[in-house]
Amino acid sequence: MIPNEVGALLAYLGRLDPRLIRTGTGEARDQIAQWHHLLGDVPLETGHGWDTRLIAREHILNSPYPILPADIARRWNAYRRDRLHRHTDPTPTADPDDQAAWTAELARTRRAVATGSAQPAQHRALTGGRARPDLEARLREIGSCIPPHVRTQLATYRPTRAAREATIAEGWPDALGVQCEWCHAAEGLPCRSRRVGPDGGARGNVPRTTPHPSRLESAAAQHTQQPATASERPRPSSTASRPAPNGRDMEGPVTRPLSADAANSLLRKAA
Repeated sequence: MIPNEVGALLAYLGRLDPRLIRTGTGEARDQIAQWHHLLGDVPLETGHGWDTRLIAREHILNSPYPILPADIARRWNAYRRDRLHRHTDPTPTADPDDQAAWTAELARTRRAVATGSAQPAQHRALTGGRARPDLEARLREIGSCIPPHVRTQLATYRPTRAAREATIAEGWPDALGVQCEWCHAAEGLPCRSRRVGPDGGARGNVPRTTPHPSRLESAAAQHTQQPATASERPRPSSTASRPAPNGRDMEGPVTRPLSADAANSLLRKAA
């Protein structure tokens, strides 16, 4: 601000807070000189959210003490830091081989942002939004985002997941595909061993390597109730065209229902 702007600011503040009014000519001149010395680098207003009069008015409304020029200077420094923190230097248009021109353009851009003459340049950030309506259909069409050869290489580091996928591929029921009624583990999460303390509260929450027997029974029951689709139904063998001894046609292999003990033994071997 120039001395004339400082004088106009003091006249405005004197109407809001009479304690800032100086009646003598010498006192008024000294007051303007003091404020200009501290606020010479602070603009009166910018086009991007800074107005010294609004800052001073807010201070008068919220503080019982007379406003000082240092109060405005501190708010201006915080304003500068915030703008520079949100600014990302754009690529200068100067020749990169001309180091002086390149540095000078960067300095001008930062100075313009700090003084409120230009808006901070920000990179586009990721924003949250609703998923595309056809995303689920495309995922079902693709099957998995992990290629088969990569899944095979990851089997060594994910034995539990590999055992589960092998169980599903062989046509056995998926124990993790249902919720556990005993420990209330959600679908896809392993069962947990919980102990009941003397006070009746749960003690311990360690993941189990094998599901609870009740979860295996629920998975087997659900697997039996689900009808096999055309893609899941096994193809008949070469002996299906030959008549059976009792005169009936032989069908392809039928998926056997899995008992709790058999499924528990299979998962224990896979783990």
